[in-house]
Amino acid sequence: MIFRPWPLLAFLSTAIAFEALKPHPKAVPNIHPPGEVDRPEMVKFIVSDPASLPGIVVDETAAELVGEWQYSTHTPPYVGLGYLHDMKTGKGAKSVTFTPDLPKAGWYEVRLAHCYNVRRSTKTPVTIHHADGDTTVRINQQTEPAHDHLFRTLGTFRFAAGRKGWARVSNDGTEAGKVVIADAVQFLPVGGN
Repeated sequence: MIFRPWPLLAFLSTAIAFEALKPHPKAVPNIHPPGEVDRPEMVKFIVSDPASLPGIVVDETAAELVGEWQYSTHTPPYVGLGYLHDMKTGKGAKSVTFTPDLPKAGWYEVRLAHCYNVRRSTKTPVTIHHADGDTTVRINQQTEPAHDHLFRTLGTFRFAAGRKGWARVSNDGTEAGKVVIADAVQFLPVGGN
């Protein structure tokens, strides 16, 4: 057996460099030991520090959780400490809401971060609450996100300044036996914002 330390080293460097990030207090702890991943080739796409990304990024550590969600780091890539999953339970009763503090009103491209594989839902609902109302899109979390293997564009929407808008990942209407992932949401200013 060949020992490959790089997944463990990547995890440890993340933990040391970004001690300020703390797991969400309402989430069930991760059951996977450090470095145990199913896709080691994707470790290099982990974004350890959400603040290093452009725009306004809300990580799961700052989100509002409804229902029981569990942490995981088993399937990279992800933003920050890891990602949350719905444990395939409580379908229709769980959500994670990401509320940004937008510096000014205007148009923002909204992107959702999630890892992907065949164990994920193919119809995860994400509702974006913006200045013109609510828009719900269903996404396939089995397919690879277009931006850095991690972020998927949900659309471009007009928002008021401050904490008036949000994006919410839910497990309503998702398949039994499939996992819903909630990791981070990125709000990128468009045009003259």
